[in-house]
Amino acid sequence: MEKLKLYGFNNLTKTLSFNIYDICYAVSSEDKQEYIEYIDEQYNSARLTEILKEVTRIIGANILNIAKQDYEPQGASVNLLIAEEKLPNACVDPSCNGGEINAKSKTVLGHLDTSHITVHTYPEYHPDRGIMTFRVDIDVSTCGKISPLKALDYLIEKFDSDIIICDYRIRGFTRDINGGKHFKDHEINSIKDFISKRNLDLYNSMDINMHEENIFHTKMMVKDFKLDNYLFKIKEENLTEEERRNILTKLNKEMHEIYYGRNF
Repeated sequence: MEKLKLYGFNNLTKTLSFNIYDICYAVSSEDKQEYIEYIDEQYNSARLTEILKEVTRIIGANILNIAKQDYEPQGASVNLLIAEEKLPNACVDPSCNGGEINAKSKTVLGHLDTSHITVHTYPEYHPDRGIMTFRVDIDVSTCGKISPLKALDYLIEKFDSDIIICDYRIRGFTRDINGGKHFKDHEINSIKDFISKRNLDLYNSMDINMHEENIFHTKMMVKDFKLDNYLFKIKEENLTEEERRNILTKLNKEMHEIYYGRNF
């Protein structure tokens, strides 16, 4: 695509939204609870903050503010307010911490009207089936020259991604120097255009795209299904053939229900 000469700032908003699922199986209620505690600690707000800082670096943005929170009994959230270019201190709102977390600060920030990155986690388990799911919701919303698509591979690889449901949308318009409106500033046919082959080869995938509306939707489900990768505190070699088939059926059902968005 030919480089546009813009009139003023690029007002297009580009938003990448992820739902990432990790599936696991445990037998006892105690093991289920232990898994929740384990995954909650693995992806607490401190670690999630470091992941989002790296996303910010990858897309070439600068951090204005970080707000983070761990929840009881489980889950965490992190919000980063970001800018395309580093702003002089005099231009930054005094409520912003510049990415330096101050334990004494009482300010809660929720900037959603400019470029931002947010993450929320949702660990949970089925009361009867032994199935446990860990869901991560990530939104990367940018304006200007920076693009959230640059962070796709990093985010896929950073989480144990069994299922990925990804949406990308371009909103608004920007004007060229002649006053003409432009509703897209880069070529895209599919979100998969921006995912490496090494990652795409690990997943079955499907697209639902509305090119005329600048809406792109991709679903991915892992191909390689090794049972031991889904067992918590038990080993496949210690299972009977009937137990093995039963667990595989439950896991397969759970993953396909999430992937297709309906109960079977």
